[in-house]
Amino acid sequence: MQTILIFDLADVLIEGFSRFVASLSQQLRWQATDVIAGLGGEPLVALTEGRIAETTYWQSVLERTHWPITVQALDTMKEGRYSSKLRQEIRNLFLRSFMMTAMHTLQTPPSGAVLYLAFELGGTEWKLGFSTGLAGAPRLRTMRARDLRALWDEVTRAKKRFGLPDDAGVYSCYEAGRDGFWLHRCLMAHGIHNVVVDSASIEVKRRGRRTKTDRLDASKLLTMLIRHCTGEQKVWSVVLVPSVTDEDRRHLHRDLEEMKAERTQHSNRIKGLLASCGLAVWEVGEDFPTVLEGVRLWDGQAVPADLHQRLLREFARLQFVDRQIRDLANARARRIRTTESDPAIEQVRQLLELKGLGPNSAWLFVQEFFAWRQIANRRQLGALAGLTPTPYQSGDSEREQGISKAGNRRLRAMAIEIAWCWVRYQPHSALSQWYRHRFGQGNSRLRRIGIVAVARKLLVQLWQYLKTGALPEGAETISWRVKMTGRRRAPLGV
Repeated sequence: MQTILIFDLADVLIEGFSRFVASLSQQLRWQATDVIAGLGGEPLVALTEGRIAETTYWQSVLERTHWPITVQALDTMKEGRYSSKLRQEIRNLFLRSFMMTAMHTLQTPPSGAVLYLAFELGGTEWKLGFSTGLAGAPRLRTMRARDLRALWDEVTRAKKRFGLPDDAGVYSCYEAGRDGFWLHRCLMAHGIHNVVVDSASIEVKRRGRRTKTDRLDASKLLTMLIRHCTGEQKVWSVVLVPSVTDEDRRHLHRDLEEMKAERTQHSNRIKGLLASCGLAVWEVGEDFPTVLEGVRLWDGQAVPADLHQRLLREFARLQFVDRQIRDLANARARRIRTTESDPAIEQVRQLLELKGLGPNSAWLFVQEFFAWRQIANRRQLGALAGLTPTPYQSGDSEREQGISKAGNRRLRAMAIEIAWCWVRYQPHSALSQWYRHRFGQGNSRLRRIGIVAVARKLLVQLWQYLKTGALPEGAETISWRVKMTGRRRAPLGV
C-alpha cells in the first residue's frame, strides 16, 4: 500500500492536491495527509495554492530548490498542456526528490506511546498479541472469535498493563484469509491503524519440520508488525483493501464462474454414470429424459430403476444451475446496457469496443483489476496478475522457473484465454504479428510460452487503453452494443 501511494503522490504535481486527495479511498487519506505534511517545501505549497501555472514563481522556486526542470517544461505547464513525456519527467523527479522522505513518513508511527496488536484469527478463537516494542515479552490473550466487545476490553487492559494513556495509538495486523476485510474496516472505523498482510509473504524457517502454533504465529506477526512500523520496508507484502462497493461487485462474476464449473460437474457425472453401463450421450439437452427412456443396455434391458431415478435427479440439478447461469448472465448484460454514471461500467463498455473481448473477460478485468486497483507501472501490473518471470541464479546454476503465479488466478487464467482470442480475432494488430513472427513457427510448447508473453503485454496495453484512451496498435473496434443485444439462450449441455 505504501509504495502504491508514493507513486500516486507524483500526480500531485499535475492534478493538484485537492483533486488527488479526493481520488483516494477513505482508508488512504490519513496516510496521504501525513505524507503531504511531512514533505513540505515551497513547490508543494505552490501546488496546494493552485499556482502551478505561474512560471515566474516556479522559476524562483527552482533556483532555490535546484529542481532540474527546463524552461520549456515550465512554458508547457503555464499553457496548461501536460504531455505524457512531461508527466513522466515530473513523476520521476518527484520520486527522486521525495522517495526517502515519503517512505519515512509513511512507515514511522505517530510520536508518543504506541500499542502494537497482532491477530491470529481462527474459526472459534482469536489469539491476540500485544506489545509496545521489540524489547520485552509480548502479552498474549485468547478470546472468542468475532466478539468485538471482548476485543475492545482486551485493548483497554493491554494499555493499562503497559502503562499507556487511554488515547495512545494502536497499530494492528492480521493475515488475509477467510475472514476477509470486515475486521479491517471495523478497526479503521474505531481509530486503529490496521494492515492486512499477504500470508505468502511472511517469512518462515525452511526446515523440513518446524514448530507451528497459534501462539507462535501471533508472536511472529507482532514482531514483524513492529519492524514494519519502525521503517523496514520489505518485511512483508500488504494487501490493498477494496471498498465495500468494489468488493461487492466481484460476487456476480465469481458466482457465475463457480456455477459454470458446477454445471460441468453435473453434466460429466451424468455421462460417467451412463458410461459405467456401456452407454454414451454426447450432449445432455432438454430432451434428456426422453432419450434416457429409449436407451438400452448391451443385453437389451432398460436402465436399472435406481440408476434411472438418480440420473433424473442429477438432470434436475443441472437444469437448476443452468437456469441460474442464464439469469446471472442476463442481469450482467442489463447492467452493462442500462447503468449510467458508473466509471466501472464505462470501463467495461470501453473494453467491449475491442474485437476479441466479450462480456465475460471485460467484466472480470474491470471488477477484479482495473476499477479499483491503483496501478503505478507495467511491472506492478504484471506482478498483480502473477505473470512476471522468476529467474533462479546461484553460482554457475542459472535457469528460468516460469511465471510467478502469485497474483490473481482468475485474472491470469482469463488473460491467457483472451491472448489466444486476440491472436485469432485481431490478426492485424502489432501484438499478434509479433507473436506470429516470434513463436508462430515453433512447436506447441513454444507457442504456449509465447501466448503467456502476449497475455502480459496485452494486459499492459488494455491498462493504457483504459487510462489514456489510446488503442493497442493495429487493433480493430466494434460497437459494444452489438455484443450486448438479446438474451442469453445457450444450450443446456456442456
